[in-house]
Amino acid sequence: MFTNVLIAEDHESASISVRKSLEDLGVKHFKYVYYCDEALAMIQKANHEKNDYDLLITDLFFEEDTHPQKLSGGAALIAAARKIQPGLKTLVFSAEHRAAMIEPLFEELGIDGFVRKARHDAQELKMAIERIFQGRRHFPVHLRQMIQQKNAHDFNDFDTAIITLLAQGILQKDIPPYLKKMQISPSGLSSIEKRLNLIKDRFNFTKNEQLVAFCKDAGLI
Repeated sequence: MFTNVLIAEDHESASISVRKSLEDLGVKHFKYVYYCDEALAMIQKANHEKNDYDLLITDLFFEEDTHPQKLSGGAALIAAARKIQPGLKTLVFSAEHRAAMIEPLFEELGIDGFVRKARHDAQELKMAIERIFQGRRHFPVHLRQMIQQKNAHDFNDFDTAIITLLAQGILQKDIPPYLKKMQISPSGLSSIEKRLNLIKDRFNFTKNEQLVAFCKDAGLI
């Protein structure tokens, strides 16, 4: 198991939960900070002393207070920490749930795991830490489900155009003139209704609002 862990979390209750999970896993040496700048300074110091951290656990969003910070949040902290210690394992523990925000953390930052702050998060947190220690990556269950859903339909330009208009508050019956103005074909109301019904059937949605919310969360619009 990891022997040297750093926690960056600005909410004390969440920090206590993470520390308890580490203790349950037998991790004896861990430190915690409330600011990203402070976390980076500790990573720099540990690296200079050749006593690198094995794992960084960080939130994504940190509330602003009277202490000005150079690093804007957890993503910036991970990017900066990796420049100092490229092999540092990273686990994000955040209330963020949107796939459009989480997927880039894996694809662009190369994080090792993500756990959503929610019911039973302590259990999943311990599972994620164990997986990362084993050299595996931990994808949250809801993200895997959303990716599977997203792959259930191949969204084309017509789909994204009408869903984007719905998201902007345009009523379904009023969409045709907008499509004509955008030179998107087909633009008839019947074609719009059929396409929306097809997509909703594939995702088992009953309302346009559900489809719009899903597409926003998945980063499709």
